[in-house]
Amino acid sequence: MEMDATGVCRGDWIFHGEFERTTAYLSDQKKILGFNPFCHSVELTNIENVYKWLFRVTDPQNNPFDVIFFVEQSEELLVELPEDIACTDPAELSEELIRLYTVGKKVNWTHHPVTNRIEDPAKYLFEGKAFAHMYMQPVRENETRVQFDLKVDVHFLLYPAFRIVPEKILHAMTNAGMSMIMQTSTNKMFHSITKDFASIRHT
Repeated sequence: MEMDATGVCRGDWIFHGEFERTTAYLSDQKKILGFNPFCHSVELTNIENVYKWLFRVTDPQNNPFDVIFFVEQSEELLVELPEDIACTDPAELSEELIRLYTVGKKVNWTHHPVTNRIEDPAKYLFEGKAFAHMYMQPVRENETRVQFDLKVDVHFLLYPAFRIVPEKILHAMTNAGMSMIMQTSTNKMFHSITKDFASIRHT
């Protein structure tokens, strides 16, 4: 029996760190995912801004369960100009104006489809799709607010022992369990990052 599962997690933290340093640090997905207890590796592919993630967990029968993600990262500076500065083309803004009127930065992770087959259920290897938004905003001189929202979809084969459970109940249980694991690992990831900052706290 095949099953689709969706997990979600969110976070809202205050980093005790200057905005530019914090955004540069959190834009490095290889660095920050290295703190995730389930992330085995992150590699830049030969496609610009597309990364390959390998996540590894253990299934109920103690088999290694690998999920491959291909994720494209895009970044967006959020700039708010005062009314007396007219601008029709953002590309024309000077670096000084961008620096003065930047109010935040958004990092997006989106699933990047690949043509080659990834899944190999016999080897407990599956393909996942990841979508995330990380919004960073300066709140004080040395503090940055970080809001994180992640959704992951995984398609996998279900063990025969679970097939006696009604599908709706099983689907709800799987989504809830996946979300709980994701939330726990994301919290651990961000708290581990604390070693490179003075402090991180939930809002």
